[in-house]
Amino acid sequence: MNKILFLFACLTFPGISFSQDSLNMSVLYNWQDPSLSKSSLYSNAYNEVWGYAKDGREYAIIGTTRGTHFFDVTNPSSVVLVDFIQGRDTGRNIVHRDYHDYQGYLYMVSDEGNASLQIADLSFLPDSVSLVYDQDTAIKLSHNIFIDSAAGKLYNCGGGNSKKFGVFSLANPLSPQLLFQCENDISWWGATVGTGGYVHDAFARNDTVFCNAGDGLYVVNFSGTPTLLASLTSYPDIGYNHSGWLSEDGSIYAMGDETHGKKMKMLDVSNLSSIQFLDTVGVSGDNNAILHNQIIRGNYVYVAYYYNGVFVYDISNPSSPVLVGFYDTSTEFNYRSFKGAWGVYPFLPSGNLLVSDMQKGLFVMDVSQAVVGVQELKQERFKVYPNPIVSELNVVGIQDFGGEYTVSITDVNGKLVVKEIIQNSFMRVNNIKIPSEIPSGVYVVSIFNSTFAESIKIIKN
Repeated sequence: MNKILFLFACLTFPGISFSQDSLNMSVLYNWQDPSLSKSSLYSNAYNEVWGYAKDGREYAIIGTTRGTHFFDVTNPSSVVLVDFIQGRDTGRNIVHRDYHDYQGYLYMVSDEGNASLQIADLSFLPDSVSLVYDQDTAIKLSHNIFIDSAAGKLYNCGGGNSKKFGVFSLANPLSPQLLFQCENDISWWGATVGTGGYVHDAFARNDTVFCNAGDGLYVVNFSGTPTLLASLTSYPDIGYNHSGWLSEDGSIYAMGDETHGKKMKMLDVSNLSSIQFLDTVGVSGDNNAILHNQIIRGNYVYVAYYYNGVFVYDISNPSSPVLVGFYDTSTEFNYRSFKGAWGVYPFLPSGNLLVSDMQKGLFVMDVSQAVVGVQELKQERFKVYPNPIVSELNVVGIQDFGGEYTVSITDVNGKLVVKEIIQNSFMRVNNIKIPSEIPSGVYVVSIFNSTFAESIKIIKN
């Protein structure tokens, strides 16, 4: 893709429209902080991105050379910086940070300097977050982490030290307990997995762990005595096996080789005794293109492709993926280094996509033109009246949601004004009382449960 050089003159760019290459994707918000140090290795001020949803609101989390930044992105035209947690180590030596959430906590690691495992309590959102754990005894340096929520285990991958792959119990989320330091505690690990047992990144579900170990893919079961279920060290277009993601039904694995000119691999893993290669997919006509991270949601895989930006592929037929959207976040020229789009997070209830770019910061992106089903998420499913309001609000459901859900009213800064739990399945809620003391202005009405969230703006006279 052509790179168009331009100046970013401001700190934040809500609602910006870039003139870069794109297909069916647009930028709703971009955040950059020019005061941040850039790493001495890749000149990146930014690294991994993560997302979180709570009480009808959506949050973007991005790592920088300084630490971890938390944004309320529920309304991309009015994004709020909620809080910031400084890393144990900061500055130009910091290249990598990584994140995963579990039971209302965010786990934060870094792979450089005098780092540590940090844990933030997210229960105080939307007002703030709280650092509740900062120790280097369990984990000091880490390249990537992945949490198996179903099994309550954290997997620690690589790092700039001698620890190559660790497994921790999160039975107590604030006190990770080491179960296996695999290269030391499993007799066959060092001679079987990767180079001396090193794992670069992993995906885990129900104690089955897909280990991306540089020289190939290794699938290990950790439900009891660790058992090697499968390995794949020879496949078409092979490079350095960096990362991967498992489809929701457990049948397809999207695997990325972090090697210039190599493409993403689609694998059928429904039978681990016989993993089948299906297809390669990636940037066409660019021998310098290089993949970094990918995530599957539904029938789509979202890919951060460094210099080329972010790509979305329809994998409903995994043997023949189809490009449905892309956006070139980067203005860097590809000199076969590592710059540009770092990570993606596609799991927000709104369907908006979070993207981090190593030089250009945090992006909130609209992918509704690319992804079938995202637009449906944004269709109106309930009505509120009157608007403007004075002392009470009526809420009428348009669809049968079933089960329990919540109605909340917050101000534009996310401060909760009213919250009610609703039990009936087809909703008609009348006479939600609005406290007389709250000032006139714009407020947000949200309805949500574990699978759905929608927000509507209202005005109080």
